[in-house]
Amino acid sequence: MRGNLPSAGKWGLPGGVVELGETLEEAVVREVMEETSVHVKPVKLLTLFNSIRKDESGGVKYHYVLFEYLCEYVSGEVKARSDAPDARWVALDNLDGVDLMRSTKAFILRLLDSDFTPF
Repeated sequence: MRGNLPSAGKWGLPGGVVELGETLEEAVVREVMEETSVHVKPVKLLTLFNSIRKDESGGVKYHYVLFEYLCEYVSGEVKARSDAPDARWVALDNLDGVDLMRSTKAFILRLLDSDFTPF
């Protein structure tokens, strides 16, 4: 669950800022660990996209470049850390059971409807 704006209180995938000198894969490992206490191994880049939110006057309020990786679970028990007030595994057949960010749910459903093969 997101603890900060935008989308505070909504569920989404772990993520954050890529630090200077850090590869995307290193950022994925660090961010997942920081937010969930789980160690993962990035396996495959699934997609890149822009998330742009505008304010009431039409100006850009937030602009994020998001990269979504398929990851392999390595170790750890899921528990919330850093800016995530809650963290948990959610079964694909229970996506409606959490207040998921609209863009995250759309991404997951597109992935499931595609010819996606995880490995």
